[in-house]
Amino acid sequence: MKLIEIDKSRYRQHLNRVIIGFIASLLALSLLFGAALIAAFGQSPALQKEGNISGQEQAFTAQNPQAEMPDNIRGQGADKPALDGEAVPESTGNFRYNLLGVILALLACAAVLHQLKGSRYFSEIYYVWQLKQLQNLIYRRLNKIKQAAGKGNVDALVILGFYYAGLKQVYLLDDNTLTLGKVEQDITALEKLAADNGVSLSPEQFSADLIKKF
Repeated sequence: MKLIEIDKSRYRQHLNRVIIGFIASLLALSLLFGAALIAAFGQSPALQKEGNISGQEQAFTAQNPQAEMPDNIRGQGADKPALDGEAVPESTGNFRYNLLGVILALLACAAVLHQLKGSRYFSEIYYVWQLKQLQNLIYRRLNKIKQAAGKGNVDALVILGFYYAGLKQVYLLDDNTLTLGKVEQDITALEKLAADNGVSLSPEQFSADLIKKF
């Protein structure tokens, strides 16, 4: 992967629009898929309550065939008043369908983004995403890379040069000025270390295959 120049204002504008569009699409599709699943497989509160009452009546009749059914079982819940105006919640058991709707909506939005990642509009967003993934990969092996760089290992020095240059670019794009100063110090120290070992560094020297050596 090579570092490329990015127009910050255009990148931030495109990123904000994608985020807003993703959230809006996720909400809309979640409601749509959830409603469709409930309509196809769900159960209404009235039917569920009727089924529960019928089951209780059948159980009482089976156990007491000659006895008269008590009022607290016959038509249970039909005319039961709420206590002090308190609403009586009725669970429909459709939560799993709403949750499945959210999952399906998330998969659909992810699939659309995957299809559009190569478009010109998404190119800079996808580039930054790839760069951050690569930086995370380097970060997990950063201690070993730094130790090798301290011993003059050229591959380790090249990786660090790319890593710090990429961090600086991402921090500038994200307006992360709090840690930018630390990165500048790291770049200066790396340049001195490379010079002491007679190595000339450039981000273009980097290849992802170099990370596998550590």
